[in-house]
Amino acid sequence: MKKFVASSMPEAMKMIRAELGNDAVILNSKVVHKKGFLGLFSRKNIEVIAAVDPKPATPPVQKIKEKRKERTEPMRDEQLLKEIHELKATIHQLSQGGEIYPTPLKTIDGHLIDQEISDDVRAMFMSTLLQRWYTSGADASYEEVKQWLHEEIVHALSSLPFGGMSFQKKFVNVVGPTGVGKTTTLAKMAADCVIKHRKKAAFITTDTYRIAAIDQLKTYAKILNVPLEVCYNLDDFRQAKEKLESYDIVFIDTAGRNFRNAQYVNDLKEMIDFNEEMETFLVLSLTAKWRDMKDIYTQFSIIPIHKFIFTKVDETSRHGAMLNMMIQCGIGAAYMTNGQNVPDDIVEATPQLVANMVTGVEQR
Repeated sequence: MKKFVASSMPEAMKMIRAELGNDAVILNSKVVHKKGFLGLFSRKNIEVIAAVDPKPATPPVQKIKEKRKERTEPMRDEQLLKEIHELKATIHQLSQGGEIYPTPLKTIDGHLIDQEISDDVRAMFMSTLLQRWYTSGADASYEEVKQWLHEEIVHALSSLPFGGMSFQKKFVNVVGPTGVGKTTTLAKMAADCVIKHRKKAAFITTDTYRIAAIDQLKTYAKILNVPLEVCYNLDDFRQAKEKLESYDIVFIDTAGRNFRNAQYVNDLKEMIDFNEEMETFLVLSLTAKWRDMKDIYTQFSIIPIHKFIFTKVDETSRHGAMLNMMIQCGIGAAYMTNGQNVPDDIVEATPQLVANMVTGVEQR
């Protein structure tokens, strides 16, 4: 183990490689100030502590070839960034019991833990932030690093589908466990469809296990002046589908237990093409635990899930679970709800909104 002081991180890297070799790893780094002539004109340097295993594992043949190739080629900026990225991964592997980060990044890491971001998702973002830290000169403030995190979350989610209903399919199916607010959320979506988009809408409910759910949906149907069909079995569903043929969009409210039954799903597939005719949203409550959300997704993934809907946003200050779900499942979000008022208390989800909630940085 040895300490190196240089004018910049790239210069420190060259010193480390020259003295300790390519197998060296960085254990810590910080900015130090060196006084100039007569105590004036202080200069900013980088102090790096690096170490090397005296008995490193023998690298694979391919890696040996790559190392030889690196020695024969001139060092370019791209190569240097690649090596820094490799060192970051090594640092993370060596420090699973407590990551060694500069102070602003350590604070951000603690924030991600508090937001209940999963370990693998947190490691992904911290790895990217550490790379940006070194390439920026290792002197960014906490607020700047938090802005970086916001940008990286938006970037990570940008390839996923976001926004509300597509209006490309006749049936809108809302599934999820009991108690997450499916019926209220369905009413909010239907109200937006009828009032804002002027669509001819209708309701079908298969949630016949709870009388209160039927009465609740009947009330919403009466307010919106749309028909409601109650289906106790598949024959009822087939008749309801024929009766509502002339409507633009049909909202289906389901019992929390139905779609866990593979036979029920297979029978329903005979009447509805889940890919061509139905857009399905999985409703999850942000008050639920991250592990529970994963189990719920597994239970309902026997049918195609197009987007998530996250409810009870206003009932928790920790929003990391929804970020975990979207990144790990590769599915975006349609809506977020933050209250019981219909048709209010629902907003269309965006990557920026998710990043705002996780980081506390308000941006549009």
